[in-house]
Amino acid sequence: MLIDFFFTLKDARIPVTIKEFLTLLEAMERNVVGASMDDFYYVARLTLVKDEAHYDKFDRAFAQYFKGINAAFETNAAIPLDWLVKRMERELSDEQKRQLEKFGYDKLMDRLNELLKEQKERHEGGSKWIGTGGTSPFGNGGTNPEGVRIGGKGGNRTAVKVWEQRAYRDYDAERELGTRNIKVALRRLRKFAREGAEDELALDATIHATANNAGFLDIKMRPERRNKVKVLMLLDVGGSMDDHIERTEELFSAAKTEFKNMEFFYFHNCVYDYLWKNNRRRNAERFPTWDILRKYPADTKLIFVGDATMSPYEVLHPGGSVEYNNEEAGAAWLARFCNAFPKFAWLNPEPEGVWQYRQSIAVIRQIMSNRMFPLTIEGLERAMRTLSK
Repeated sequence: MLIDFFFTLKDARIPVTIKEFLTLLEAMERNVVGASMDDFYYVARLTLVKDEAHYDKFDRAFAQYFKGINAAFETNAAIPLDWLVKRMERELSDEQKRQLEKFGYDKLMDRLNELLKEQKERHEGGSKWIGTGGTSPFGNGGTNPEGVRIGGKGGNRTAVKVWEQRAYRDYDAERELGTRNIKVALRRLRKFAREGAEDELALDATIHATANNAGFLDIKMRPERRNKVKVLMLLDVGGSMDDHIERTEELFSAAKTEFKNMEFFYFHNCVYDYLWKNNRRRNAERFPTWDILRKYPADTKLIFVGDATMSPYEVLHPGGSVEYNNEEAGAAWLARFCNAFPKFAWLNPEPEGVWQYRQSIAVIRQIMSNRMFPLTIEGLERAMRTLSK
């Protein structure tokens, strides 16, 4: 059984070796862990994965290979949480949804502060208190056009604030591309030059110099030809971007291959006063946005990647971030990026046909001087032409 598991990891492009596999077998033989799937997962990851950058690929391969194992041996399995959540959810007609009141951001926050002082018990299915399964703008599992999600899992994507510790996954830079056309489109941005140490044979110049030297060999060297373009890519991650992981990973992988001078950072929904490079440590390792604005030269090509789908408050309102109270509006930070890097573009994985129905997309397009392009081959080509001008 574990031999096939080993090959599953290899197929997932995890650099696991025979020596590490034998270490896992030895650990199992010596009963290092008990007969638990969770224990086996941790000892397998400990022995087989040497770089946490491969944790996500290991998780997917493990889930794929051992899918259904727990269910086969679990005799007292609990009722799935999803079933309970669905039972609590209230199905409302479109007319009923339109009748629900929108508070507005300031009034919404004031009302939440009042409820936190007044409420003393749990509520379910109501329209006023913090609870589940109702039409109140506070809680989870219900329906409201504009609210604060507290706990639970999102679904309607109408929350203007989320109270929970959210975990995102890094985009995989080693993903196999679904199409070569993405890389071909990105190559329009390349600009080659020969700079640095002369460590490459200049064959034509050597032949010419040798001929002029009466046949005596005269070797000529030259610097290696490299792409001079500098790229700064800022990627939206988590939330509604989960619907676009596959295409975003294809773009990210292609960009990492094509642009050797590329830096990237993550943000969620809109850029604010800090960014991060590792989603597992995004609360511990933050990069001040001011430092990023000052670090890179003005000729850097700036590429935003995100669906720009959020509450308009997140762009226009101080404190409007869905996760924390930002002191300045996201629009101010977007404007600073556009001023610092005149060559900029926004790539949007959402179909261009739905942009007109998203207020936040219209706001960001205006800030970006209409330099928003769909994440399609045609859209990439248009974006690269814009960045190359």
